[in-house]
Amino acid sequence: RYFDLNIRMPKKFNAFEREIRSIVKTFAERGKIDLYINYESYVDNKITISYHEDVAREYADAVKKAGDSFSLEKGLSAADLLHYPEVITIEEKELDAGVVYESLADAIKEAAGRFLETKQAEGRQLQEDIEKKLEHILELVESIEERSPEIVKEYRNRILEKVKELLGDRKIDDAVLAAEITIFADKICVDEETVRLKSHVNSMLGALKEEESVGRKLDFIAQEMNREANTILSKANDRAVSDYAIGLKTEIEKIREQIQNIE
Repeated sequence: RYFDLNIRMPKKFNAFEREIRSIVKTFAERGKIDLYINYESYVDNKITISYHEDVAREYADAVKKAGDSFSLEKGLSAADLLHYPEVITIEEKELDAGVVYESLADAIKEAAGRFLETKQAEGRQLQEDIEKKLEHILELVESIEERSPEIVKEYRNRILEKVKELLGDRKIDDAVLAAEITIFADKICVDEETVRLKSHVNSMLGALKEEESVGRKLDFIAQEMNREANTILSKANDRAVSDYAIGLKTEIEKIREQIQNIE
């Protein structure tokens, strides 16, 4: 639903986290992204050895004083002296922040560019798949619209047959018959739902062709489509229409699942 970037990288790059997030966000606006950064230096001389003469002098003076105080042998080699703490220190050379960030940014942009190419290729496949499902939905809606008037005719014929069974040759009042049929027709009428459903399908087809991020928009349209399909199913008083409505819900649910993969 949102932009969720998880970065795993060496601590020495923590200072660049904001810049890294900014780079990645230019390639993706929505979704969960894991970014792994590994670092290995190929510089021949990676460390610096520092000799601290003042510290060495203090050690040498201390050794001399100890020898004088206790009449000890005063021999002290340079190698011995270098083994004393802090006489020499070994440090990793500091990285040039500007050079490091430039190389890091280039690597991230290259990786993100490939990610974008893959995302776009997958997006085209999803678009084709969703468009086919929308086409099927329109076919189901058309079938419902064709079937609906037949249901009313069949209901009218059933009423006439029942009346004939009960009243024999006597005729039913046309006004009563018309009122009964009107109530039934109004009860099962799904004209508003099918019109709105077709409108939602056209809206989704248009949204699929937009350049910007449309995932949330598609998700909202799919919810509205599902609402209309539910209403049609609840009004269905016919096996065929019920089957069509179930088909609608099935296709819409498939679309909703696909939409979760769209930015």
